[in-house]
Amino acid sequence: MTKRRVRLKTITGRDKIVLTLMAGIPALLTTALIWIPALGSVVLSFSKWNGIGGFGDIQWIGARNYHDITHNYPPFGPAWHHNLIWFAVFVLIPAPLGLFLATQLDKRIAGSRIYQNIFFLPVVLSLALVGFMVELIYAPEQGLINNLTGHTKPGNLVDWIGNPHLNLFAVLTLAVWRQTGYVMILWLAGLKAVDPALREAAALDGANEWQTFRRVVLPSLRPVTIVVSVITVVETLRAFDIVYVVNRGKNGLELLSTLVTDNIVGEAIRVGFGSALAAILLVVSVLVIVPYLIVTFRRED
Repeated sequence: MTKRRVRLKTITGRDKIVLTLMAGIPALLTTALIWIPALGSVVLSFSKWNGIGGFGDIQWIGARNYHDITHNYPPFGPAWHHNLIWFAVFVLIPAPLGLFLATQLDKRIAGSRIYQNIFFLPVVLSLALVGFMVELIYAPEQGLINNLTGHTKPGNLVDWIGNPHLNLFAVLTLAVWRQTGYVMILWLAGLKAVDPALREAAALDGANEWQTFRRVVLPSLRPVTIVVSVITVVETLRAFDIVYVVNRGKNGLELLSTLVTDNIVGEAIRVGFGSALAAILLVVSVLVIVPYLIVTFRRED
């Protein structure tokens, strides 16, 4: 108790002001820029409003927007389906591939720093820039792939971007390329935190490299696994830039995020309807993030 009082006495009034500002300003900005608009979107999702005029012009229509989204809005089904495909691809390719690359770099092979920078380089590129790269790679006549495969003549052109059966996977290829480096860094940080004594003990017990990884290293990566899982879901739901740059999220590239944009800032402004779509995205995100926070706080207790 005495030590605790001594520690408290060392915190001056100036320190308390600094700590209050350091905690209060970010909390205030987060509340003003994130939580208030998010809650405002949920409230507006029960309304019919074109964004013109004051709040007195808002017509409250209950849950009709949600009914119209699920029953009378054709783009919603394909967009939801595309988001699920995006999620499945991110789970099956970047997550395990990033783990594989991280384990190789963790072995401290020659030039690992160079390889690490090469694999991480796509992460610093915005998805909007990756979207322009899609145009360069998949353009029907001037694109890299068609020129390499000889499909540049009118009779045998492959329209990677215009074909709704191809463009989603063409875009996902570059999105996976970017996501893999991001996930790799997370896995690599987790691997660096694994106690080397655990691996040495497993080796002394006669475990080979795969057995050591499966029974010792992988269980130690559980916190990172949870983080990677949450990030995968979040990146799936917020995917927007790349498809919007390619074709404004239409003709096979519909995503929930692009539907929100089309209804709120598109030609036919429907703030209430777009807010309902945003609220659906918010609910899905919360259903993923809240369990992660619960598990994290329980582990710290």
